[in-house]
Amino acid sequence: LIALIKASESMNDEERQYWINILPIMTPEQIQNLRDILENERKQLAAIDAKYQTEIDKLGQAEVVKQTEEERTKRRMERSGKEEAHKKQEVEAADDILKQIEGDAGTKAA
Repeated sequence: LIALIKASESMNDEERQYWINILPIMTPEQIQNLRDILENERKQLAAIDAKYQTEIDKLGQAEVVKQTEEERTKRRMERSGKEEAHKKQEVEAADDILKQIEGDAGTKAA
């Protein structure tokens, strides 16, 4: 019971000390009531912590998903840019080859 009193988040230090001091003069029924109250408090706080931890985990997962999407979008854009530059180089190279062929054909015809 003393451990429950010390761990109680709803009491300040003075209140904790008060309950510890009066424990010897409390009836068994009063002691049981105090124990029930403190255990109920502990369970409710644990449930609240679990609920918020679940929400924090969900938010964390949402943030991870968001970051992953941003990273994928960034990579897609980079890849698209590289592909576009590569296509442009291929077109320029093809044009150069075509000009060379046309130039060679014009030289041979003359």
